[in-house]
Amino acid sequence: MDLLSIKDPSFLKKMNNEELEELSVEIRKFLVEKLSVTGGHIGPNLGVVELTIALHKEFDSPNDKILWDVGHQSYVHKILTGRAGEFDTLKKYKGLCGFPKMIESPHDVWETGHSSTSLSAAMGMAAARDIKGEQSFILPVIGDGALTGGMALEALNHIGDEKKDMIVILNDNEMSIAPNVGALHTILGRLRTAGKYNWAKDELELLLKKIPAVGGKLAATAERLKDSMKYLLVSGIFFEELGFTYLGPVDGHNYEELLENLRYAKKTKGPVLLHVITKKGKGYSPAELDTTGNWHGTGPYKVDTGDFVKSPTKGPAWSALVSDTVSRLAREDERIVAITPAMPVGSKLVGFAQEFPERFYDVGIAEQHAATFAAGLATQNMKPFLAIYSTFLQRAYDQVVHDICRQNLNVFIGIDRAGLVGSDGETHQGVFDIAFLRHVPNMVLMMPKDENEGQHMVNTAISYDDGPIAMRFPRGNGLGIAMDSELKQIPIGSWEVLKEGTDAAILTFGTTIPMALEAAEQLEKEDYSVKVINARFIKPLDEKLLSSLLGEKMPILTIEEAVLQGGFGSSVLEYAHDQGFYGAIIDRMGIPDYFIEHGSVDELLEEIGLTSETAIKKIKMITPKKEKRA
Repeated sequence: MDLLSIKDPSFLKKMNNEELEELSVEIRKFLVEKLSVTGGHIGPNLGVVELTIALHKEFDSPNDKILWDVGHQSYVHKILTGRAGEFDTLKKYKGLCGFPKMIESPHDVWETGHSSTSLSAAMGMAAARDIKGEQSFILPVIGDGALTGGMALEALNHIGDEKKDMIVILNDNEMSIAPNVGALHTILGRLRTAGKYNWAKDELELLLKKIPAVGGKLAATAERLKDSMKYLLVSGIFFEELGFTYLGPVDGHNYEELLENLRYAKKTKGPVLLHVITKKGKGYSPAELDTTGNWHGTGPYKVDTGDFVKSPTKGPAWSALVSDTVSRLAREDERIVAITPAMPVGSKLVGFAQEFPERFYDVGIAEQHAATFAAGLATQNMKPFLAIYSTFLQRAYDQVVHDICRQNLNVFIGIDRAGLVGSDGETHQGVFDIAFLRHVPNMVLMMPKDENEGQHMVNTAISYDDGPIAMRFPRGNGLGIAMDSELKQIPIGSWEVLKEGTDAAILTFGTTIPMALEAAEQLEKEDYSVKVINARFIKPLDEKLLSSLLGEKMPILTIEEAVLQGGFGSSVLEYAHDQGFYGAIIDRMGIPDYFIEHGSVDELLEEIGLTSETAIKKIKMITPKKEKRA
């Protein structure tokens, strides 16, 4: 059928299983072709084609609420709800979002880019439904990787205790981004081989009822028999002990099994967990055979070969630069331990894991645990390196405050994807970490201007013995500059003057340094002499250099690819006030007070005015007018 003609999922009600199979093939072909141009989360979506179709066939969205725990599995859902025609704009500026988006469709009932949230949200929706006396099915779809998140376990506990009617779909593909780890993953592995316990239980009940004369006695012991059978057939009975009716495991690519179990779940009172086994990348061999997570989310690729179309780059990937430097140092220092919350591929820690398997820990999607685990290591004189994306560090805020900083422990936090990340949009922009870290006592926060300074900052962080230290670094690649062969230590709190000037000063760091230098060069042509300072330590400030600028009454412009509220510029304003520089002229540039949607980084910077043109205008505004020099 023509996927572009789909307006809503109602057409699925009339289709038989053979027609559904044909539709699955068409959707997979559509996704493989479209995403080869735009890039996107190809592996997860190919794995949920039949599951998504079955859910929309059996239930009535949006009255029945389907919540995608990890929004990157929602592409098939978007096609079935009338958005196939927008896939050429996927993840592009002002185009189709790569995650569920309420303003796109009433069928998107929950927005998410971070995992492990759907069960809590579903519990809230179920409670609201019952309070209002409404009729609807609530269907959170959560992956086996996301189930390791502490929030998901808290929700499971609450749902099981409240006994709310809900059908939890456990989409078990044995991977999140990288292969899953942990005891829960082991439990699910046993469940995959346990067979259909509930169907066997029903057969047992039917058999007991048919036995004459002794049926009464057997009925009295039926519950014990069923419990015994449960322990026999289902190793662990984890979910049933939590209060769920467990169904499965079910082949997530078999319509007969899927629909049969969904119909059974609809008739079951209380919370149900339907365990569905799917294959990530199903139907496209390069993605299906992936065991490393490279096909979780991709850029453009060649459909016929599966080769990725790589953009030209100058320098090393920032993640690789950081992890390789940590590995280099780990060869000399056996105290160094690397930790990641389910991101060994994205954080480029696969090499560290292979070289130092006894000192590498992938803790799964458990950012809070990762932070406190690092703190525990630090109490024993180890040197933990916690590799974590800025947007995911938000989830471990209390642990950073309470367990790491309060105890002043030597944990090195590598804050990956700091700043705007572009196409993944609102949920993934790494723009809040400065604001939520710089006010925490004992924290040192820094960001390098290039990869050479980056390797020296890693060395500085590993060598630092006076408490927690964090280094921000962006998504993407370095500038391709020459690298020093010997690692150095950078004095904590020291800034660097990149360009001298006498009329005004720009304080900035990291990715916005080229913008500042460009602005200063353009202003030079108009007879403005602008000093550009690499304010590489966001905390502590270089108080000596900053005091000299303020003492000279030099106008200051701060620039940061992070939120203005509570950011670096705010710290400069606070310092000027606290030190009595009441007449100081200070202006700021940064991320405004709203969530930044998806698009290329350049497009987003232009939208919010974080450009050299804006910097030029601001410098002219804050710099006293004077006669042109001869």
